[in-house]
Amino acid sequence: MIPLLCSPEVRAAREAGAPLVALESTIITHGMPWPQNRDTALAVEAEVRAAGATPATIAVLDGQIHVGLERGVLDRLAQASGVMKLSRADLAVCLAQRRTGATTVAATMICAHLAGIEVFATGGIGGVHRGAESSFDISADLQELATTPVSVVAAGAKAILDLPKTLEVLETLGVPVIAVGQDAFPAFWSRDSGLRAPLRMDTAAEVAGAHRMRRTLGLAGGQLVANPVPVDAEIPRSEIDPFIARALDEAAQQGVAAKAVTPFLLARLYELTQGRSLAANIALVKHNARLAA
Repeated sequence: MIPLLCSPEVRAAREAGAPLVALESTIITHGMPWPQNRDTALAVEAEVRAAGATPATIAVLDGQIHVGLERGVLDRLAQASGVMKLSRADLAVCLAQRRTGATTVAATMICAHLAGIEVFATGGIGGVHRGAESSFDISADLQELATTPVSVVAAGAKAILDLPKTLEVLETLGVPVIAVGQDAFPAFWSRDSGLRAPLRMDTAAEVAGAHRMRRTLGLAGGQLVANPVPVDAEIPRSEIDPFIARALDEAAQQGVAAKAVTPFLLARLYELTQGRSLAANIALVKHNARLAA
């Protein structure tokens, strides 16, 4: 039996056939300090509710998948230490060992699908890391998008990645990459990565229609819905790129690798941008939650 527990709010929405939006939990445990992590999670959930859907923040607590976190549970997770960062490879181990873990994009997609949720809002997906031709460091998020039928609303892929290679891998895997309201593929903090998005749609109804048609055709996998950061929160590429280059150099010099890379880079960029990167991150996650709802 799958160890899956839905919160009362999520259960009520499922029974009523009401819309649900999955939300990840690594932004709570690995993305921000306390209490900003909790406050941001609550604010994102509030955006989903205000748009007429029910939020379902997903995490593993003591060996059980929680779909929807009640306030006390969320507070506990936001202050927890030693929380595993879960992707497809270690989700089952965390559950079997009855541990606590926060779900990345890939693990959130898996758990959302198990709970019957087809739409997921996040900040940015993982992808092909710079230097992957030597390190072979490619996020499991890409393969998950090709496998699990969940539409993921994100501000593109994280700008610390190799975006051209990320788009190439998504194309190879047959994942639709849909920019919303523009032709350019967004780059997380920046609205324009300098790359053209493979597909463009201008309304949520169009995106939903494409999702349903994939299901009708029996096509595996989901969609990447690339929703650009709001204009007033954007950090243009000309400003953020030098900071990314510096943070990447420092990570290499310090031997930061594997799952530690992204948290290190995000923390360093927070310092280098004097907090602007985090403010943009919060704004784009809320923006994505509204579109997903």
